[in-house]
Amino acid sequence: MPPTATTLALQLAAEQVFDRCACLIEVVTDDAFVAPSATIRGGTIGAHVRHVLDHYAALFNGVDAPPVAYDRRERRLAMERDRAAARSAIEALRTRLLSPALGADSPVAIRVMTSAEGQEVELRSTFGRELAFATHHAIHHLAMMRAIAAEFGVALEGNFGKAPSTVHHEQGAATRA
Repeated sequence: MPPTATTLALQLAAEQVFDRCACLIEVVTDDAFVAPSATIRGGTIGAHVRHVLDHYAALFNGVDAPPVAYDRRERRLAMERDRAAARSAIEALRTRLLSPALGADSPVAIRVMTSAEGQEVELRSTFGRELAFATHHAIHHLAMMRAIAAEFGVALEGNFGKAPSTVHHEQGAATRA
């Protein structure tokens, strides 16, 4: 069955996140990829890339072996230090994203940690909702990556790290001016 317009829109949004991560990986040096930020304490570009990609991987892994458990996701630390490992992870996630196994309305279970003591609850959701979550979550990390990249003299395109709603609002404000 061909994907719905909703599924395609969500896939495109996630693809854009992957593209932005891949672009950033290509334009920064190895040193900048792993260097701690002075602006965002303790953060590195590599750590934020890994965090973003790990959330998508947790979604896909939870589809294969329910439930989706973002809080207990595998933290693939090699991606924080090795741009090639990060590129490879992006390509693997891109392949999985475009597999026809699930549509936006496909049901999934998610497990969410609700306390520092480790208490968890399980909720019902849909693949589309969770893909939208991972993508929106990623945008905040892209904004942090942009700030860190600027510390190393790397300028990124104007909308890098901006939410679609922000870009849409800004475009509307520009046409009203």
